[in-house]
Amino acid sequence: MSQRSSLWRSFACAGAGVAHGLRTERNVRIHAAATLLAVALAALLRLDAGEWAVLLLTVGLVWATELINTAIEAVVDLVSPDQHELARIAKDVASGAVLVAAVIAVFVGVLLFGPRLWALWP
Repeated sequence: MSQRSSLWRSFACAGAGVAHGLRTERNVRIHAAATLLAVALAALLRLDAGEWAVLLLTVGLVWATELINTAIEAVVDLVSPDQHELARIAKDVASGAVLVAAVIAVFVGVLLFGPRLWALWP
């Protein structure tokens, strides 16, 4: 297999992982909706390049943590189908990472959008 086809296969597998998350995980779909809303609002409010960078990095952080959480949950379910304290801890910590990223994203959203939206208020 050539390096080029191997690279494209890697991208295809990664895309399949994102698609799986969108198909099977409610929270991934919630993040997708929030992403669409944030991007639309950013375009409407005409964020500058630096603000776009902060927004996209924040969105990427939330997506990455959510997808890693999904992967951790799948692996834990595979290796520990029965209830086990360490399995619960692994899942809780992984979902805690998503919570931290999502809370930070809300703060970033308030900082980016708040002043502009406040200025539009009559």
